[in-house]
Amino acid sequence: MQDPESSPPADALDVSETSMLVNREISQLRFFFRVLEEAQDETVPLLERVKFLSILGSIMSEFFMVRVAGLKQQVLAGISDPSADGLSPAEQLKAIRPMVQQLMGDSRTCFGDALRELAQAGVHVVDYKDLRDEQRASARSYFERAVFPVLTPLAYDPSRPFPFISNMSMNLAVMLRRDDGTEHFARVKVPNTLPRLIPVPSDAGELHLVWLEQVVAAHLAELFPGVEIVETYPFRVTRDADIAIQELEAEDLLETVELFVRRRRFGSVVRLVVDSRMPGYIRSILTRNLEIGPEDVYQVDLPLAMSTLGSLYDCDRPDLKDPSFVPSEPAGLEGVEGPAVFAAIRQQDILLHHPYDSFEPVVDLLETAARDPDVLAIKQTLYRVGKNSPVVAALLEAARNGKEVAVLVELKARFDEESNIEWARALEREGVHVVYGLLGLKTHCKVLLIVRREGGEIRRYVHMSTGNYNSVTTKQYTDLGLFTANEAFGEDASDLFNYLTGYSKMNEYRKLSLAPINLRERVEELIRREMELAGNGEEAHLIFKLNSLVDKKMIKLLYQASQLGVKQDLLIRGICCLRPQVPGLSDNIKVTSIVGRFLEHTRIYYFHNGGAGECYLSSADLMPRNLDRRVETLFPVEDQELARRLRWEILESYMRDNVKARLMQPDGTYVRARPAGDEPLCNAQDSFLVGRAGCSETGIA
Repeated sequence: MQDPESSPPADALDVSETSMLVNREISQLRFFFRVLEEAQDETVPLLERVKFLSILGSIMSEFFMVRVAGLKQQVLAGISDPSADGLSPAEQLKAIRPMVQQLMGDSRTCFGDALRELAQAGVHVVDYKDLRDEQRASARSYFERAVFPVLTPLAYDPSRPFPFISNMSMNLAVMLRRDDGTEHFARVKVPNTLPRLIPVPSDAGELHLVWLEQVVAAHLAELFPGVEIVETYPFRVTRDADIAIQELEAEDLLETVELFVRRRRFGSVVRLVVDSRMPGYIRSILTRNLEIGPEDVYQVDLPLAMSTLGSLYDCDRPDLKDPSFVPSEPAGLEGVEGPAVFAAIRQQDILLHHPYDSFEPVVDLLETAARDPDVLAIKQTLYRVGKNSPVVAALLEAARNGKEVAVLVELKARFDEESNIEWARALEREGVHVVYGLLGLKTHCKVLLIVRREGGEIRRYVHMSTGNYNSVTTKQYTDLGLFTANEAFGEDASDLFNYLTGYSKMNEYRKLSLAPINLRERVEELIRREMELAGNGEEAHLIFKLNSLVDKKMIKLLYQASQLGVKQDLLIRGICCLRPQVPGLSDNIKVTSIVGRFLEHTRIYYFHNGGAGECYLSSADLMPRNLDRRVETLFPVEDQELARRLRWEILESYMRDNVKARLMQPDGTYVRARPAGDEPLCNAQDSFLVGRAGCSETGIA
């Protein structure tokens, strides 16, 4: 530990030096490589590896729709200002391209390997040209019955404009030759309403599937009778989806968001993915009419749309997937049903660790509150709830039963806007008080408040979480939630909802810290407390478990803390712009990324505090958008047993992981963690599936 007298003063460190920061986009692409590693890992069940390829395809598309689109907009606007790491928008685009090419190429190689293993296991994804006669007959019957009526061929010639190519659609570029020898281009959109893979007759115990686009291509003569099909190749476009909502000019936010969601389908093209065999002259037709340059074209081996491989994962082969598991009942709620849940929460705070603990207690609490005659009001924030939401169903029931129900629906939850618009209208039809957030801010916090009459008193019950009220993703993401009847939390929750739905300007809360009001300041204060302890020669330790670490001010403060001797274990799943283990700068910082069966989504802040450790949960990452442009919560876990569990079971297990953990290097790359000597293997996620204590040493004080 350095002598605090010889360390630089707190604000002397200059992180404007670009070498001290990792580029945000490059860091995100490195996370994508870690996802690809899971698809390449032979210890992962085969169909789970396919699922990781599908996830990679989805997040790559979103990366282009948002991040690449934003950089391209800056270049077109003539903006050359460098990012925090010193790269201009044009330089970032240049750096991104080879990484994307490698990701797209390596993922296709990986998928080819997976197909060979699947065939050995009796699951055959067969090219149309390799189908047997009876399989072709079956595919033709399916085409005529289910596909042909949906197709609309669109020609391109002097009398007809180039057809609009919708975002993320699978298309066929078709070259036709007429009787007079002239050649023409046509486009056929492959329906996205039909399964991507079509089953055809198979031998007993086996499954044969064929690509929908290949079936369409094989029957193009049905669409263009009397015209020669010269050749056809699939292609796919990705469009700009990062559309800013001009809230200050919008009188009705609901209508404004709905309008921009519709416009998203027509954003400018940022990526064209084509079959590597597509000849240059067809590529030229596409690039000229889509108004893109050669740098926006990616030639890959088939399949083009990796994001749609979920249909392959869905095949009925549980032997090729992770073993199923049944989530546990959270400690303190075992066997509790109906109104008894209120007594259980009054007795003690209750921690829920999803997906290992079931999300059903949250739904059950809402359903109980909707029917309980003593419940007077329910207030809740909704960010992403998905379709067929039991949470929204309970809120609707509560409104029908005469409860006062107020819901903040965040319409600007990217890619969930349409679903949220539908829910907002459904809630309004039942008389729910629906608000759409604060001007200029996304409401990202996850809070539920239930107000209940008990005897002559009014009592408040609160649920706060690091994750969304989505019954589907709670089975796929790791998150933490807290039930409490602590009156201070209840008062804070009431003040929070007054802030969200009214004109309250509460700046001080009893337990909560709130972005953009004071969350940043509170985290900084707690970091500086550790710095002061380290400066006094005491043990100082921070453990942050986050999705992303981007904020330059926070990174600067963590560098300063490291120089003062504060030990830091940063569990950062995705983007990390801080460089760990740089001599003289970040010697005391270790950055670990864990990518496994479940998407790590919990946000935990632990401060050693001279041995009187404090744990906080939050909806916020350390990113400028979370700290400055969103409504977020940070809340303490005050029950000592729950805080001990967070530190010595949950965080400790992640810190011991030597199976799914990757260690960040000073240059921003990652290497897999390896067991040291005879150290036992620890897969934190697997350990939570088999026991609440994970793979930590239990009983440590």
